[in-house]
Amino acid sequence: MAIKKDAKGPSMIETFQEFKETKNIDRTTLVSVLEESFRNVIAKIYGSDENFDVIVNPDKGDFEIHRNRVVVADGEVQDENKEIALSEAQKIEPDYEIGEEVSEEVNFQKFGRRAILNLRQTLASKILELEHDSLYQKYKDKVDTVVSGEVYQIWKREVLLMDDEGNELHLPKAEQIPSDNYHKGETVRAIVKEVQNENNNPRIILSRTSPVFLERLLEAEVPEINDGLITIKKVARMPGDRAKVAVESYDERIDPVGACVGVKGSRVHGIVRELCNENIDVINYSSNVQLYIQRALSPAKVSSIVLDQENHKAEVYLQPEEVSLAIGRGGMNIKLASMLTEYTIDVFRVVSESEADEDIYLDEFSDEVDQWVIDSIKAIGLDTAKAVLNAPREMLIEKADLEEETVDHLLDVLRAEFE
Repeated sequence: MAIKKDAKGPSMIETFQEFKETKNIDRTTLVSVLEESFRNVIAKIYGSDENFDVIVNPDKGDFEIHRNRVVVADGEVQDENKEIALSEAQKIEPDYEIGEEVSEEVNFQKFGRRAILNLRQTLASKILELEHDSLYQKYKDKVDTVVSGEVYQIWKREVLLMDDEGNELHLPKAEQIPSDNYHKGETVRAIVKEVQNENNNPRIILSRTSPVFLERLLEAEVPEINDGLITIKKVARMPGDRAKVAVESYDERIDPVGACVGVKGSRVHGIVRELCNENIDVINYSSNVQLYIQRALSPAKVSSIVLDQENHKAEVYLQPEEVSLAIGRGGMNIKLASMLTEYTIDVFRVVSESEADEDIYLDEFSDEVDQWVIDSIKAIGLDTAKAVLNAPREMLIEKADLEEETVDHLLDVLRAEFE
């Protein structure tokens, strides 16, 4: 029996000490949770915990439980939990008298194996709940800030990272730069995009594709941004390919573009490497919408702009040789400019007056082109042959929602008319 009792003793201390090194929980909260857990078990065994003192020492990983009972005359004990007969009290200390309070230490091992297991489960559940709350709050306060994590697992749909405290950070496929290549054990930087909390189980979602990530990287590299001398007004990204950043300076002596780029691009080199060689265009922000759109479409040189401010649309007219620059490879430049300015941008070639006089209405081509195709083109505001020929092919495909072959046939028919 003695061996069995000794085996139980250490197991109880070990049970308690498991929770001594809990992370993310302050000492006061930990003591409160431990005491509450002990009291729950005491209440189940004795019916009440009111007359018990629980002393917890999380630093040493030990505890004491004392039961306080009032001394009453022999034969008058009505509640054995709160009262003790005089003769029993005097066995503990001969000086006790009726009405005095007896405090005696309770050996938790006597509660039995079931009570210890119950306490263990209660403690584990409460500590886990507290750790989850603490983790959720910690990362909730870090949303939109850059964090680092070590690659732990690489899956098809996401990469699992670990922070320096062993907390799990999730980097979904959609939040990864397409050319990102991860290796187990390497350190990865990203921003905290959101913290989900389903059933009190925090899930920390990171992002490397968010415009905010580029914004934070610029803030770290450019002291003038941190000092408030330069403000990042807007960031537009095609992750891993290209980005446009609009900046503004409140000090006339500071060139915001030059300050952000640095001498020979020194301030953006590190960021470009971090973002898998993503090209970064930095432009001056302007509250003048026309000037802002013109800068956003650089390196193309704009001839004129017609604005529809109510619907946030802009018709941009350029010389024929500038159109391809404005659109960019795969339509990237015009898409980024639209994202940056928050205007839907349509580009058109500038047509000379003599060419305009020779124009023909689309309806006149109904014998060679299906009427539904003509209607689709007219629906996007183009009703003459020259207007269609001066519009970029990519725009016709995207805006009119037509197949490439259909658009190419239409363009061939229209060109043949003017040859």
